[in-house]
Amino acid sequence: QLQVAESGGGLVQPGGSLKLSCAASGFPVRYHAIGWFRQAPGKEREGISCITDNGEVTNYATSVKGRFTISRDNAKNTGYLQMNGLKTEDTAVYYCALVTLPEWYGSNCPLPAGPYTIWGQGTQVTVSS
Repeated sequence: QLQVAESGGGLVQPGGSLKLSCAASGFPVRYHAIGWFRQAPGKEREGISCITDNGEVTNYATSVKGRFTISRDNAKNTGYLQMNGLKTEDTAVYYCALVTLPEWYGSNCPLPAGPYTIWGQGTQVTVSS
């Protein structure tokens, strides 16, 4: 059974840090791009970062660039999102998702949620003083 589970969310003060994990089971992640998304109440789901299957290419939304860092450890079948300099507007449910991209996609990964096929249940991140 293909499963993905996020962890590491919680309550943090503005300016603080959290590191989210995305652990996969039932399949190897090494052939999958990993994306991180978030959805705040009343807002659409936003793609915030992605990383290619080999970890060589990363993309970030403007809203998190310079503060968040995506990474992966294929040996541990896990992806990560290090979040620094958190702001109240970062409060949301954070999701990770995976996709095996076709060769024609090249060495890149998509930020939109549409291509992703394997989703976790999400982890709540609340930034508040």
